[in-house]
This record gives sequence, structure tokens and C-alpha cells, in this order.
Amino acid sequence: MANKGPAYGLSREVQSKIDKKYDTELEERLVEWIVVQCGVDRPQPGKIEFQNWLKNGCVLCELINSLYGSNKPIKTIKSSTMVFKQMELISMFLKAAENYGVTKTDMFQTVDLYEGKDLAAVQRTLMALGSLAVTKNDGCYKGDPNWFHKKAQENRREFTEEQLTDGKNVIGLQMGTNRGASQSGMTGYGQARQIINNP
Repeated sequence: MANKGPAYGLSREVQSKIDKKYDTELEERLVEWIVVQCGVDRPQPGKIEFQNWLKNGCVLCELINSLYGSNKPIKTIKSSTMVFKQMELISMFLKAAENYGVTKTDMFQTVDLYEGKDLAAVQRTLMALGSLAVTKNDGCYKGDPNWFHKKAQENRREFTEEQLTDGKNVIGLQMGTNRGASQSGMTGYGQARQIINNP
């Protein structure tokens, strides 16, 4: 990978806005969860340390494997110093997380983590993964369930045919209302408006 120099102008402004979305308190909670979930060593606090901890993809792969239980999606996890191998592990994590149920909109891109482009997106993906693990409640999640919000569950409703046909006759308030409307005082088309001036 080529080293990029400092950003200037609009690029610097955009990167600054992205960097401000990074949450250090959330970093602590995510690190705590990953350490409890996988039994890996804790990194030093800080954004750069967090990135370096996850950058080679090994910790992420251990995390997703621990959530699947015995049917692990990533069979071999080998630490490598080669860039493409590290990025391949990150991609494998993202694919397994998508199969686990994390939506594409919650996913980060490989460069967001590897090059440090958007570590807030990495945090969002891990939060979504934690929320799914808590919601599934299949015994694979380790840690405090209060660290993550549960995802909304299905709320199926059953309606009778009579209720469905009655619903077709209701005019929603978005359509407006005709209460209080009348044509009193209206003149026909083409006639001049009558203005009466009372002294």
C-alpha cells in the first residue's frame, strides 16, 4: 500500500468530520466485550491502538467464530504480515457477519479499518453485531447483555377479512378532511367577486 501524505482543504475537512464520530467510551465497551467473548489480550486505550488491534483481522475472525458456536464460518485463522492476507481476513469477517444477520448498511469497508479511514464505521458494525448476538440469545454471547440494545422483534398481527374490508373504507387523515366545507358564499365561475363596502 502506498503511504498517503497529509490531507488538505476539503479532504481534510471531510476526514476531520469522520474522525469526530469516533466514540472513545464505545471503544472501551467494545474492547471489553471482545476480550470477554474471545479471551484475547486487551489493547492499550486509544484510537490508533484499537485500529492496530483489529487491523490484521485475527481478532475479528475469532469474534465472529465465537458467535457461531460449533459451526465456525472461518476455519483457519493465521496471523500474517502480508497486507493482502490481513485484508482477506477482514473481508472474511465481513462476509461471516453479513451471514450472521448484520445488514449491509451497518457494515464497514475493509479500508475503513485497514487504512483508518472511518473507525466509527467499524464501531457501528461491531455494535450491530453485538446487538444481534444479544437478540438471538442462543447461548453464544458472553458478557453483559446490557452492553448492547436488543434488536426489534417481529410483531405479527392477524386481521379478519371483515377488518380488512372495513379498513378500505377509511379515509386517512393524510388525505385531508371535508368536514366544515361548504359552498355557501361561492360565486359561479366567470363572475366577478362581490365586494360590499359598508359605511
